[in-house]
Amino acid sequence: MTTLYDTLGVRGDATEDEIKRAYRKAAMQWHPDRNVGPEDVARAAFQEIKDAYAILSDRAQRKVYDEVFSEQMRGWEQHRQQEEQLRAEREAAAQAAADAEYAEIVTLAMRFANEGYNRDVVFGVLLGRQCDVQLANRVADSVCALHASRQAQADPAAPADPANPENVTEPPVSPEHREDAQDAASNPGAGQHPASVFQELWQSLFGVRSRF
Repeated sequence: MTTLYDTLGVRGDATEDEIKRAYRKAAMQWHPDRNVGPEDVARAAFQEIKDAYAILSDRAQRKVYDEVFSEQMRGWEQHRQQEEQLRAEREAAAQAAADAEYAEIVTLAMRFANEGYNRDVVFGVLLGRQCDVQLANRVADSVCALHASRQAQADPAAPADPANPENVTEPPVSPEHREDAQDAASNPGAGQHPASVFQELWQSLFGVRSRF
């Protein structure tokens, strides 16, 4: 917001002498007779300089101007703070929604991995939830790798590679399994695991998390 002080090129606490000197300097610079060619621009600037000086050189008018301007600035600052607060609230709500959706996808992937489905089935289930392909790939890889690691800890003799068909405890996807996957996609809250298990997975996926 340009002020009368800005027009003369002085600070808001300028003295009367400083205002007078600034006016003379600006008036000489923008006088139409000294600006051959862009007379219209110079004439408009010169008039603004004269108007600013007329107010700021008068103590009573300057006092009124300062009070009005201060009130306007307070109102503008209050409005700016309100806008900032609304923006922050919108961003927080969007982040919370993204976090909740991400948590549902991870929980769903965990459910199918813990039920013995291989990585491709988990990936397909996530795609059925309209999950982004790249995110579905990363979540399926991480969930199945974590599941295989936990199985290996529980039974060192068991294969550790979740992509190995010998590690699959369920047969290839049958029509019944497809129905199970569809049911899980439509009801992601079912079969959720304890919070400690989810926390373990969440930490393992922290580095690959992304927005939807």
